[in-house]
Amino acid sequence: MQRGPSLLFKKGSIGLLITGTLLLNSCDLIQRKKETDSGTERPAVARVDETYLYKDELTGIVPPGTPKEDSVSRAEAYVNSWIRKQLLIRQAGRQIDINKAEVERKLLDYRYSLIAYEYQTYYIKQNLDTVVAQADIEQYYKEHLDNFVLKQNIVRATFLKVPQSAPRTKKIKDLIFSTREKDRDELKSYCLSFAAAYHLSDSSWMQFDELVKASPLVELPDKVQFLKRNPYYETSDEAFLYFLKVDEYKISDNISPLEFVRDDIANIILNKRKVELAKRLDDEVFSKAQENNEFEIFNK
Repeated sequence: MQRGPSLLFKKGSIGLLITGTLLLNSCDLIQRKKETDSGTERPAVARVDETYLYKDELTGIVPPGTPKEDSVSRAEAYVNSWIRKQLLIRQAGRQIDINKAEVERKLLDYRYSLIAYEYQTYYIKQNLDTVVAQADIEQYYKEHLDNFVLKQNIVRATFLKVPQSAPRTKKIKDLIFSTREKDRDELKSYCLSFAAAYHLSDSSWMQFDELVKASPLVELPDKVQFLKRNPYYETSDEAFLYFLKVDEYKISDNISPLEFVRDDIANIILNKRKVELAKRLDDEVFSKAQENNEFEIFNK
C-alpha cells in the first residue's frame, strides 16, 4: 500500500493550481469508487482513507514542454488540491445529509457546460469578424450617448515634471507653446533627457488625475474650477518644477468625446458579435438535429 502524501510532498509547500481541465478531473474524482485492493497494479500517489489518486490520473495536467521544476510544482499542487477536496467531502458526509443524485446531476451539468463552452469558444474564434468599422463605432456612440457620461475630468494636455537642477528650464514654456516642428522636436528631446515624467499633447484624451499624479496638482481642492481658469499653469516643490498646458478639457458628468471611448465601444461591438455567434451556433445545432430526427421528447 502506498504511504500517505506527507512522504511524497513537503507539507504546506504547495499552492492551489486549478484550471477548467483540472476541475473536470476533480469532478470525476469526487465520484470515484473506493479502492480496497491494495495490490492494484496502478501506482498510487496519494490516499485519503480508502480513496486513492493514481499516477495515471495525472496525465494531461502538465502541458508538453513545461520545464521539469514547473512540472513537479504543478503535479504537487494538483495532488494537494485533490487531498483537500477529499478531506472536505469526507467531513461533509459526516456533518450533513447529501443527496448524491442531486450532486451527480450538478456535476454532469457542469461538465457538459464546460465541454459546450470549449466548442463555443472554438466556433467563435473561427467565425468572429474582428474588424470594427469606424462607422459602426460612431453609430453605436450616437445611439447610446447616455452610456458614455464621464465619471472623471479628462484633458488633452502637455505636462512636464522636471528636476529643479535641470538646465534651460526657463525655455520650457516657450517650447510648450511653440507650433514649429523644430521646437516640438526639441521639447521631446528635452523631456527624454531631463524630465522625471511627461506627456506631450496629441489627439488622445486622458484622465486629469492620471496626468498629474505624483505632483502638487493632484491635491487641488476644485479641479473643475482649476481647469476652467488655467489653460497654462506652473508650480514647484522642493525637488521639481511642474508645467501644464491644457489644450482641451471635458468635465465629469458630461458626455465623453468619442475619441476617449472608441476602444471601449469597439470591445462592446465585438462582445455583441460573440453573443450573436454563440446564439447562431446553438440554433444551427438544434435545427440540424431536429431536421435529422436526432432527438425525441417523450410525453408522459
